[in-house]
Amino acid sequence: MLEQGSGQGKEKCYAGGEMGSYNPKEIEQKWQQIWEEKCMYRAEDGSPKPKLYVLDMFPYPSGDGLHVGHVEGYAATDIYSRYMRMKGYNVLHPMGWDAFGLPAENYAIKTGIHPKETTEKATRTFCKQIKSLGLSYDWDREIGTHTPEYYAWTQWFFLLLYKNGLAYKAKASVNWCESCKTVLANEQVVQGRCERCKSEVIQKELEQWFFKITDFTEDLVKDLDAVDWPDSTKLNQRNWIGKSEGALLKFPVSNSQFSIEVFTTRPDTLFGATYMVLSPEHAVIANLKSQVSNWEEVAGYIEATKKRTELERTKEAKEKTGVELKGIKAVNPATQEEIPVFIADYVLSHYGTGAIMAVPAHDERDFEFAKKYNLPAKQVICGNYPEPTCPVLENSYTGPGHLVGSGQFDGMASEEAKQKIAEFAGGVMKTTYKLRDWLISRQRYWGAPIPVVYDPEGNPHAVPEEHLPWMLPTDVEFKPTGTSPLAESKELAERTERIFGKGWKPEVDTMDTFVCSSWYYFRFADPRNEKEFASKETIRQWLPVDVYMGGAEHTVLHLMYARFFTKVLRKFGYVNFSEPFLMLRHQGLILAEDGRKMSKSLGNIISPDTIVNQYGADSLRLYEMFMGPLAYPKPWNTKSIAGVRRFLEKVWRARERVGESGDSGLDLILHQTIKKVGEDIERFDFNTAISQLMICVNAMEKAKAVSRESFEMFLKGTAPFAPHITEELWSELGNKESIHLQGWPAYSEELVKEKTIRLPIQVNGKVRDVLEVSPETSEEEARNLALASEKVRKWTEGKEVKQVIVVPGKLVNIVF
Repeated sequence: MLEQGSGQGKEKCYAGGEMGSYNPKEIEQKWQQIWEEKCMYRAEDGSPKPKLYVLDMFPYPSGDGLHVGHVEGYAATDIYSRYMRMKGYNVLHPMGWDAFGLPAENYAIKTGIHPKETTEKATRTFCKQIKSLGLSYDWDREIGTHTPEYYAWTQWFFLLLYKNGLAYKAKASVNWCESCKTVLANEQVVQGRCERCKSEVIQKELEQWFFKITDFTEDLVKDLDAVDWPDSTKLNQRNWIGKSEGALLKFPVSNSQFSIEVFTTRPDTLFGATYMVLSPEHAVIANLKSQVSNWEEVAGYIEATKKRTELERTKEAKEKTGVELKGIKAVNPATQEEIPVFIADYVLSHYGTGAIMAVPAHDERDFEFAKKYNLPAKQVICGNYPEPTCPVLENSYTGPGHLVGSGQFDGMASEEAKQKIAEFAGGVMKTTYKLRDWLISRQRYWGAPIPVVYDPEGNPHAVPEEHLPWMLPTDVEFKPTGTSPLAESKELAERTERIFGKGWKPEVDTMDTFVCSSWYYFRFADPRNEKEFASKETIRQWLPVDVYMGGAEHTVLHLMYARFFTKVLRKFGYVNFSEPFLMLRHQGLILAEDGRKMSKSLGNIISPDTIVNQYGADSLRLYEMFMGPLAYPKPWNTKSIAGVRRFLEKVWRARERVGESGDSGLDLILHQTIKKVGEDIERFDFNTAISQLMICVNAMEKAKAVSRESFEMFLKGTAPFAPHITEELWSELGNKESIHLQGWPAYSEELVKEKTIRLPIQVNGKVRDVLEVSPETSEEEARNLALASEKVRKWTEGKEVKQVIVVPGKLVNIVF
């Protein structure tokens, strides 16, 4: 039970006595301490209440602390969590730290302070800031990915994948950041530069560890249909996976035993293939070397390609370059004609077959290339068929149509022709994906060690589970050298030989930090379990996550990997669901006052501490939710916080008007408010909910008196948004149990039902009158009322009415 103040003070206040001025600093700290002491927001394992798992994408605890952009998403999920608790749900709303990774390590390199020390200091700062906002997290479940208790299970996941053939080591061309001295995943390269430090990324051949995410490509595509996510996020996932349906076709190489296989989504255009393009890495090039008359030129182009990143090679705006393999011709399997063969860097060895058939008349990229190298374009799809002639195209035509110039297939619809031409040319239909296996090796210190050791012959072996956590050594210089700092650890080398035998060596790479964040939502269900990553009972109770909130910048990386981990667990019987996050919502960017993105380098970051000290946490929460629709970007304006602060002061003063009875005229607006606020919270329309609360408090201010029952109902409706002021006022009314443990107030369906509605009457589409009618008005009654209107009759008099269109409850349109 929550008790504050003396009974006399409460009675005086209830009787309408003077209250002190609104002092958020005093009341907010008081209630935050009480809530923490009482463990108010602890989720209950085994509770009979319906469960609700509401999760924020856990933050990386940077040394700079929170900024107001963090607050937006956290406030939104807190409002939703508080509301759903009041609706009777057992809510799991946890917080933790995505603590491994480059930022802490780079800071350690700069300052000489160990990343463990800076990370733990940063988490303490974040924790203090978050608590100052009155966010209702269950702190008993706090986790940090950098702790051995956590990364032991990250390593367990690696072993699960490894033992089931889903983790492997292979030599590959990788993205390398010379500044960070580490490998980057494709997703961590932005416009040819490192996402983190902005340095240029180069290509490097290295042996690396991969996770076989490609085994789950089809499930990753189709299961998107089952989740409530923004359409743009689903599209980004699908585009990254890059599912393509098409045909495998073989083009024989003239005067040789070799053939070149291509994958194409447009086998219907095969008769229009006038040249071929290979990736510079294609294996057949070396086999044909003796027949290539310009080998020196070809070899120079291949070497130059090695210096370019994949993203540089495939950039849309990049001018297409290539070199013809002179002396080499391929045979079009449909026309039996010889066509030239080129190499070009925009064709990638790992996408499709590393070779393409080029149809310049029906592909924009092929058209540009053909124009540059004076290659023929043959039209084989006609968009205006059956016109007797097809126009000469100045650009490629990429749409559907009917075949022309395609022999026996002329006149056939392009879609129908795809399989028929593939079969005619001896090809087979196939589905391919752009998604590549996930490269997880990192040559850095501050990450989870890969639990693998090598025998004296160099063969890899999994570290047995009894040796987990396979500890991150501390006797290393964590400065990057191009190889992992773990290679210099004497303790790690000695530990490996002590456990496994003389001559055994440890794996020295650490895991990509996205591995740590791919399963953390499971750990929150059972964070202190030392025997499992989470028990089956707690997984059954809490998972999957019902509501997930985070930035739209995570639409590919984190979400794809978390989905992959969940599908692995389902495959091996650990869970019975396929998707980790049933509902996903993104908060929009909070922009600086100058309209730019908040950035430390630009010096325009706003700390929530400053706002809380000046205006209070409730004001900050309300302001960020009132700025505009949650998903939209919004510019910050500190001066505008005064508006929500005035609202809170009105709420505070309204307490002085409370009596045993009140103005009955408030009932309608109050019940309408409870209805709208509840519906808006469930839709994450927080700005309109706050607007309605403001309308309601304005009505209270104008009323002669406010009954205790009405004021308590209003406080409950406001509590999820402004938890401190409502708790204080609730307590001052003499209530002993927290307002946040109360049920959501019920509204009267009869009371909120509109007695009349405004019905626009149009004449030929223009509004000529607006009638007040009952919501139950029938179509016939609405028609008669519209025709009888004096304002309407002056527009219809003497004219023949042809039609009266009635949209019930919306409008009537008279057409003559």
